[in-house]
Amino acid sequence: MAKAYLDISDVQKLEAAATNLRDELLICLLFRTGSRISEVLGLTVGDIDFTTGTITIVHLKTRVKFSCPNCDTRLGRNHSYCPRCGHKVSEAVLKEQKHRRTRVIPLDDKSLGLLKEYIRRGGPVKRDGEQVIFGINRHRAYQIIRACAEKAGLPKLKNPETGQVHNVSPHRLRDAFAVHAMKHDYSGDGLRLPQEHLGHASFNTTAKYRKVAGQELKQWYNKLWDEGTKPDGP
Repeated sequence: MAKAYLDISDVQKLEAAATNLRDELLICLLFRTGSRISEVLGLTVGDIDFTTGTITIVHLKTRVKFSCPNCDTRLGRNHSYCPRCGHKVSEAVLKEQKHRRTRVIPLDDKSLGLLKEYIRRGGPVKRDGEQVIFGINRHRAYQIIRACAEKAGLPKLKNPETGQVHNVSPHRLRDAFAVHAMKHDYSGDGLRLPQEHLGHASFNTTAKYRKVAGQELKQWYNKLWDEGTKPDGP
C-alpha cells in the first residue's frame, strides 16, 4: 500500500540495500542534508569542511524570460505588441537568467564518516579541475535510488496533495528529511531552521511539510479529549 513519505526506518532499509559505498553515501547525503539531487551531484571535495563539520551547498537555478527586442520590457509568450513601447513583436528575445545561491549547513557524524572513507578510497572524480564527489548524472542517480528501493521492498509513495503515486526517488528523500524535521519540532524555529537548511525561498514551501507530518493538528485534536480538561464556562 502506498504511503505519503519515507520514515527513518525506510531510509535505513534503503541504505542497507546499497551494494557499494558510493550508493550508500548518495542515499545518506540526500536524506541527511535534505538537498536537491542537483545540489548533491554538484558537490566537490572542496565543499566539505571536516574541521567545522559543515558542507557548502550551491543551488543554481535558471529562469527563462521573453523580452521586447526594442526596449527590453518583459513579455508573455503570446504578446504581439510590447505594452511599453508599442513595438510589434514578431519574435520575442529569449533570455536566460541564472541565479546562484549558496548555504552552509551542518553535517552529522555518520555523513562525515562516510565522506572521509569514500574520499580515502579515491571515490571522487576529477572534473574541470575539481574533485567531484559523485561522477554520475541525474538519470543514474534516479536508477540507483529506485533499484535500492525495490531491493529493500519499499512501497511506492502517494503525493498527499495530488493523490498521484510515484516510485521512490531522490526528491522523496528530501521530503523525508523535511517531514522528519517537522515531526521533531514544529515551533517557530522548527519551521525557520528547516527553511534555511533546505534552501526554500518561500516560507510556505517549508510549512507544507507540517501539514504532511500532521503533528500540530493531531496534538490539538487529542487535547480535546484529554482527561481532566477544564469544563466550559459557568
